[in-house]
Amino acid sequence: MYRALLLALALPASAAGLDQLKSFIAGTQSFSADFQQTVIQSSGKRQEGGGSVAILRPGRFDWHYTKPYEQRVVADGKQLWVYDPDLQQVTVKKQDQALGDSPAALLAGSNELDKRYQLANQPSSDGIDWVEATPKNRDSGFDKVRIGFKDAKPVAMELRDNFGQQTHIRFSKFVQNPKLDPASFNFTPPKGADVVQAQ
Repeated sequence: MYRALLLALALPASAAGLDQLKSFIAGTQSFSADFQQTVIQSSGKRQEGGGSVAILRPGRFDWHYTKPYEQRVVADGKQLWVYDPDLQQVTVKKQDQALGDSPAALLAGSNELDKRYQLANQPSSDGIDWVEATPKNRDSGFDKVRIGFKDAKPVAMELRDNFGQQTHIRFSKFVQNPKLDPASFNFTPPKGADVVQAQ
């Protein structure tokens, strides 16, 4: 499910999505938000979810799903942890291998977006300016990612993976550059949980 992010620059609302993305990345060290997520499988089946996210760039984030079931995806800068409380299982893998060119790297990674993605403006709609990011690495698992901006803040992401599955994310209660302690992204597997080392 986790496959399934400026300092106050005075960008006009009509600024192109690519300009807003670059300004956001350049000026944002951290952010937190709530999110709602809809996953649409190639068969048309839909699954709704949501939760909260905190990101400390570069390389640290905590995606906390609270529905339809709880799950946490935590990156501490070196490793990526996926915790499923219902299964009492934690999967851990090296972060650089797990993130790579994934959509999470767009929001939590370094500023060198042009090295990993082909970026292009997309038409604006409903007051949202869109930019499309196509991974240069075709093994990334994702075909295309679109990020929507409004007032120089990300409000939406739309992902399409190589299997035809689409994921739509909407952000709300966005807080830019909150004070986040790097130690808060350190994850300790709960007592009794099975820990699986993924390759």
